[in-house]
Amino acid sequence: MPEGPELALAGRYINEACGGLVFCGGAERSAVGRGPEVPFRSEAYRLGAAARGKELRLRLEPLGPGRPQALVFRFGMSGGFRLRPAAAPPRHAHLRFLTRESPPRALCFVDARRFGSWRLGDAWQPGRGPCVLTEYRAFRENVLKNLDDKAFDKPICEALLNQKYFNGIGNYLRAEILYRLKIPPFEKARTVLEALKHQEQARRKKNSSLTLSKKLKLKRDNPDLLELCHTVPMEVVAAEKNLLDPDHADNHTAFKNWLQCYGVPGMSSLRDHNGRTIWFQGEPGPMAPRGQTSRKKRAGPKADPDAPTAEVTTRASKRRSRRAENPATLAVKKEEEEEEEAVPEPPRKGRARARRAAAAAPASSEPEAPVKVTRRRASARKGAGTAPAV
Repeated sequence: MPEGPELALAGRYINEACGGLVFCGGAERSAVGRGPEVPFRSEAYRLGAAARGKELRLRLEPLGPGRPQALVFRFGMSGGFRLRPAAAPPRHAHLRFLTRESPPRALCFVDARRFGSWRLGDAWQPGRGPCVLTEYRAFRENVLKNLDDKAFDKPICEALLNQKYFNGIGNYLRAEILYRLKIPPFEKARTVLEALKHQEQARRKKNSSLTLSKKLKLKRDNPDLLELCHTVPMEVVAAEKNLLDPDHADNHTAFKNWLQCYGVPGMSSLRDHNGRTIWFQGEPGPMAPRGQTSRKKRAGPKADPDAPTAEVTTRASKRRSRRAENPATLAVKKEEEEEEEAVPEPPRKGRARARRAAAAAPASSEPEAPVKVTRRRASARKGAGTAPAV
């Protein structure tokens, strides 16, 4: 699911790709788009975007008479924006804004799974806390002053997904943050966060005689959990190579190399109480769900880059390749692949039993009549009903 960095990069993409373009007409909505019709038309307008946590605001500003229109998007599991020729829009484009060029292009909200949505107006969704990327001070204060909230009775890995306090943190970010601090994911959230208050007070007393530059260096070298909730997403946004560039899906290799914990071979994983997979190293912590066995991701064989590519592809591989075109779905794709690896293939007992019976049967010198073949097939179908599905 797209997280804070993806939304921030989507806003940057829109502003850079569309900053010098003039748009015209109205917004074209698909029949299955999960959002209202946009009551806006203009002969000439510009687009601008801003992100906050897991939401993105798009503003349509007329260049002449008319009132501006704002929309706020949530990306769901696979949403994102693409600028493409209007004559060849991407698949699953559910909202399009046409340029005044000739031939025109279209800025499209693309969402293969249709969990993304938009609403009219410029207000952010109520109940979401300050953004971990752009409102760090307010974010930190909002967490530390509300530690008596029952949200912090949960394991820290689950509290980190609560957008009331951690707006912009998602599944891969929580794994990376906890891993760097070696915090068990199922430690109680309040226990972890209350310790920050005491650490902060002790640090202020200890560092009172240091210069500002030394204080900053010490803080950078010893970050706490709330600081990493800001700096780890910023690593993705500020990377020299755009790790989640909508126009360059091959950058996913760089993103995978950046990951230290999430889906990395050798790391353990468990389902949290909400059914989400959390990756970690070491002990899970005292609040881990009962009845689960921690499983480790095994390293698969590396593909030979010089090997010829097979021309025949399975239906499943085609679905995976289509999803890989949208970098915003890559984290979800990784988690689904791990789920598939965890499901053992059912034993093929029916065929093994038939082979053993055939080998044990005495040889016959006379051919069987065709009617016996029919009976044999019927009995095979009847017996196959008791064997596991192949």
